[in-house]
Amino acid sequence: MEKNTKILIGAFTLLLVIFTAFFISELLQRVPPNDISVTGNTAGNLNNNGLYAESNGRVYFSNAYDNGCLYSMNADETDLIKLTSSPVNSINVGGKHLYFYMDSSSGGKGLGYVIRTYGVYRTRLNGKGIECLDRSASITMQLVGDYIYYQHYNNKEFTKLYKVKTDKSENIKVSDSIINPAACYNGVIYFNGTDKDHYLYALDTRTDTITTVFEGNLWYPAYQYGYIYYMDVSSDYRLCRYSLTDNAVEVLTNDRVDTFNVGENCIYYQRNSATEPALMRMGLDGSNPEVVAMGNYEKINLTSNYAYFNAFNEPTPVYRTPVNGSISVSAFAAAENAAAQNAR
Repeated sequence: MEKNTKILIGAFTLLLVIFTAFFISELLQRVPPNDISVTGNTAGNLNNNGLYAESNGRVYFSNAYDNGCLYSMNADETDLIKLTSSPVNSINVGGKHLYFYMDSSSGGKGLGYVIRTYGVYRTRLNGKGIECLDRSASITMQLVGDYIYYQHYNNKEFTKLYKVKTDKSENIKVSDSIINPAACYNGVIYFNGTDKDHYLYALDTRTDTITTVFEGNLWYPAYQYGYIYYMDVSSDYRLCRYSLTDNAVEVLTNDRVDTFNVGENCIYYQRNSATEPALMRMGLDGSNPEVVAMGNYEKINLTSNYAYFNAFNEPTPVYRTPVNGSISVSAFAAAENAAAQNAR
């Protein structure tokens, strides 16, 4: 009798342990809801490959010195931690999770390089609990509330706009049009047309309905403080901004622009010139333009502390300068040192 009682107690204890472990696992995997106003990254960063994203003083970035693997660090470039072993881009952060596109074939090493792993992924902020939300090619993706809006690509449909819920419970085609979801504010995605015109459109993610905002000829719209910043296709890709309140256009520079990124207080852009190409910085209204670095640069990503960039078609070295204040360009040494330590 006593022996049977011990067996029953042991079995009950084992079941309790299993149930507790399962409950904790489910709790950790649960994705809390986000407010509709939550976005995963800025349009400027996402249009420059989405290599950096910041939240609550922590920066999540693709480390070019380590084949583009995902790292995290403080905004002042301290406490660098490696989170993935495969290259990532289009990084988004919202709530307690990270979202990104990962592709082991784009620079990875070892088994992950031979056996390709790719798709839209979610993980906790510490890199744990990684899960694939959609195993398909994706170009640009933006977290909007509880959904990832992303450019889904395959050989049948080519590029269409899809959305997948952050808990993976829904995956829906939103539009057959080629829509870049990078620019989003308060649940509204602003994008330029591609099929028949380059007008400015708005997609309200509450209903997934599309309306025309401005019949211009623009590219790479980015929202900031009630303005849409964009490259003016009809005028040699100069940089302009459109007021959503006044419906007025301002020309910010007559330079031909290759790429740009709008920050809290200034704009970084690459000036296209046969004789004097340069990475430039100016105020949000186009005032006080100044040279950051002479030459051709790309992948301009901004955080609260630094602007990061690299020479055209040269992933490393990665350069950075204080995003505001005096310009002082130097190499991103902390990322290189962290990659070397992980290699050892």
